[in-house]
Amino acid sequence: MLKIGVLGAGHLGKIHIRCIKEIDKFDLIGFYDPDLSIVRQTEKELGIKRFISISDLIDSVDVVDIVTPTVSHFECASEALKKSKHIFIEKPMVNTLQEAKDLIKLANEANTKVQVGHVERFNPAFVASKHSISNPMFIETHRLAQFNPRGTDVPVILDLMIHDIDIVLSVVKSNIKKINASGVALISDTLDIANARIEFDNGCVANLTSSRVSMKNMRKSRFFQPGAYISVDFLEKKSEIIQIKNVEKKDINPLSMTIDLGKKGLKQVVFEKPESKPTNAIKTELESFYNAIINDISPVVSVIDGFKALEVAYNIIDKIKI
Repeated sequence: MLKIGVLGAGHLGKIHIRCIKEIDKFDLIGFYDPDLSIVRQTEKELGIKRFISISDLIDSVDVVDIVTPTVSHFECASEALKKSKHIFIEKPMVNTLQEAKDLIKLANEANTKVQVGHVERFNPAFVASKHSISNPMFIETHRLAQFNPRGTDVPVILDLMIHDIDIVLSVVKSNIKKINASGVALISDTLDIANARIEFDNGCVANLTSSRVSMKNMRKSRFFQPGAYISVDFLEKKSEIIQIKNVEKKDINPLSMTIDLGKKGLKQVVFEKPESKPTNAIKTELESFYNAIINDISPVVSVIDGFKALEVAYNIIDKIKI
């Protein structure tokens, strides 16, 4: 078993603690949080040991799970890496691009595993359909949320859109050519709604919209590619694959939509709804990190992936400032 400790026991930190307690491959040693009211609540609810300092916790474990506010991510991660600990670090992985570059250097020197918490990679709807996403040429994403003061210390790009940035970068195997963006701060002091258009060298275009001042919650992505359209609902954990296939007249399925293109032949529209297993994505990503450590393989969401998503996010923010 790997000994693991959690830094940060706020809303998301408690979720991580509960998930780790369900993973028998990890030995949950304890947690650290500077807020005494959170400490008392966590000890009472979850019955795990509290450490009095970050250093004490890091010294006692093999793996450090960092779920603190983003501004403290680099400090926590760098101390853990300097002591050759594996780290799981929530998104966005650090507060600045320079911190991200420094973190990559430290990770390489430590020769330990680092996984970034881009949890949507483990969403069962995306997992069930990603095998069909092979060559997307147009992508549209909407990530809308009702207003919640939690998270408003950073722009909506770093709070919400970064999830979709990571998903897009994971399926488009091409360099970015151009980014256009716009956004508005409606309620908080940072951007509350934003739209970005990302153009890639291979011709793919991704149109991303994120808002935390919407009337309803929505987390949907649509991927269009030659001969297919894939829709992923990250909130409802459902996906749909629509494929356009060549078909001979004798093989036509009367229950499917058929398009007659004359001399170009017949096309049939095939609908598929992949089964999404009812899994806990946070628990799954933590289990995948354990497997990466034990089997000495690259984490599903590496420190480089985390850096790339952060880099695009800040490019979008810069475009809006201009």
